[in-house]
Amino acid sequence: MAEETPWQQALRDVNRANPYPFYEQLRKTPVSRQPDGVYVVSTYREVVELLHDPRVSSDTRKRPGAIPGVDPFEATIITEDPSEHDVDRRRVMRHFGPPERPHMIADMEPEIRRIFAELLDGMKGKTRVDVVDEFAFPGPVTVICKVLGVPLESIPLFHDWIETALDGLDLGPQASDPQQQHRLAAVPARVAQMKQFLADLFDQYRKQPGPGMLSAMCNDTGPEGRLPEGSLVSNAMLMLFAGHETTVNLIAHSVLSLLRHPDQLEKLRHRPELIVPGIEELLRFESSVQFWHTRSALEDIEIAGTTIPAGSTIFVCYGSANRDPLRFANPDKLDLERPDNEHVGFSQGIHYCFGAPLARLEVQVAVSEFFRRVQNPRLVEDPPPYRHNQIFRGPRHVLVDIDGIGD
Repeated sequence: MAEETPWQQALRDVNRANPYPFYEQLRKTPVSRQPDGVYVVSTYREVVELLHDPRVSSDTRKRPGAIPGVDPFEATIITEDPSEHDVDRRRVMRHFGPPERPHMIADMEPEIRRIFAELLDGMKGKTRVDVVDEFAFPGPVTVICKVLGVPLESIPLFHDWIETALDGLDLGPQASDPQQQHRLAAVPARVAQMKQFLADLFDQYRKQPGPGMLSAMCNDTGPEGRLPEGSLVSNAMLMLFAGHETTVNLIAHSVLSLLRHPDQLEKLRHRPELIVPGIEELLRFESSVQFWHTRSALEDIEIAGTTIPAGSTIFVCYGSANRDPLRFANPDKLDLERPDNEHVGFSQGIHYCFGAPLARLEVQVAVSEFFRRVQNPRLVEDPPPYRHNQIFRGPRHVLVDIDGIGD
């Protein structure tokens, strides 16, 4: 059996808690061809270069070997190329932020503070809490449901669908294991169920418009018209999914990282304003999206001494690029005051995450309030157990012993 490459090792479950030693090995060859023919780009300069390269496609229909119905991100703005992407992104963004709704995110701050305050209130009387289940998950999922206009009572339903879809997507050496094949087989049905749920919600909002983006999108009378029905559903699924999964991981990792680095936590306690630049560092340090898997080369691309042939699949590895010592001094050190911190945690280029302002606000509120009110938090298990998905890397649970919850 051939020895596994650093990339293959990084994708194994057993290494999910700490893929960084493998990324360090991977960066020795900035653009590396894997045994399955995929080209993995792991260094900051090359990742940024390709994110802005028009010869790189994000369209899953142009990606070799794509299996329709399995990837939950197909037929969304994140998997489209210009000019289709540009028009569809504007159709979505009209209902989320500037210029049409310039105050939307800022106006949500009181509600976001209320949501996380209630979650902390619910922990009173406990001596042990699960940061993921009791705080990092319910906060963002409640926020995105309110933004979109998705009924809160449906959270357990679509959470199960999303978890199944995430667990079924494996891009590493364990993909062919019988257990993983069983997970994969369950994905199309769950994606179909989620799409039907959202299609029914759109039907309801067409008959009776209500608050939130979904109602606004399906009743849009803007200059470019509304999205076609299939795109409405697919992009709604993307926003519901990405609108909380990445933020859950970022909040959980932020708490975990600060408890692991008491010097930085002490600094934050004394200077609460550091949470604003601190979120950028926390995201650089533990990227919520480790890599992206849908890009491909439209023509031969020469980069870092390697030619990526036309038609090849390209994985851009954000998690590795954000720890590249050629870009970030002492990249394995958490520094809330790190200068010149232009990470790629929200990607770059035309597919830069348009939900980034909302995610930043949520995490600033959540992390600040957690460490302001939670008394003497201590990690129970380090490293904690991690979720199976390799792209949206995050702890499954973060158990913390506490002395109480302050006001």
